[in-house]
Amino acid sequence: MSQLAITTTQNVNINFTTANTGDRVLSYLIDLVVFAVYLSSVNFIAKYTGLEQAVQAQDGWTQRAITGVILLPVSLYSLLCENLMDGQSIGKKLLKLKVIKIDGYQAGFSDYLIRWIFRLFESAGIMAVIGIIAMAVNKDSRRLGDLAAGTAVISLRNKINISHTILVELENDYIPTYPDVIKLSDNDMRIIKETYEVSYKTTDFATMERLQQKIEEVTGIKSKNDSATTFVNVVLKDYNYYTQGMLKT
Repeated sequence: MSQLAITTTQNVNINFTTANTGDRVLSYLIDLVVFAVYLSSVNFIAKYTGLEQAVQAQDGWTQRAITGVILLPVSLYSLLCENLMDGQSIGKKLLKLKVIKIDGYQAGFSDYLIRWIFRLFESAGIMAVIGIIAMAVNKDSRRLGDLAAGTAVISLRNKINISHTILVELENDYIPTYPDVIKLSDNDMRIIKETYEVSYKTTDFATMERLQQKIEEVTGIKSKNDSATTFVNVVLKDYNYYTQGMLKT
């Protein structure tokens, strides 16, 4: 498996493990099983409720229209699933795969739409073979739809590698105070955290106050806390709150 390096909009460097071709093909096969179960269920219901006979009694155009409606969930499956399940289909969910943007932004409906349009071509005839070849030769296992949409499929089975030196523990119900902390870079936060930890351990309050002044100067933030120590601690937590948001699955 290859590594996909992404720099988020807050300058946090994150390395993802990309899904290999085998996992992606297997997830697609699982989705095909979902299609089969759905169509078998529809066929069973139609057969034992008399709907099948009712449809057969209609003219050709009506039959084709009804068939189109029945196949609509299958046709829109990947688009709907990825949009509603945050970049995952049932197959991807089971194999712990996920669609993300390669520029650090969260994938959105337009990205899933582009992938879906290309999938219509990639899943038919010779294009299916071309799609598999494209994934096999691409170092990030990206298919044509991924290349067009600027997306990639990552594996969530391996922990995401992020710069652990800037991470702090957050409560589940944590509410941030200073949204302007995103003006700081990953490297800024490393320096701030290291300085904070040394100053805290040595009770060097003068350095802590200078650190607060520097943060306020760079970001334009005005402290709402009763001490420099509390302020810097909140800044660290807020930065982690905003930059870790894109990692939630």
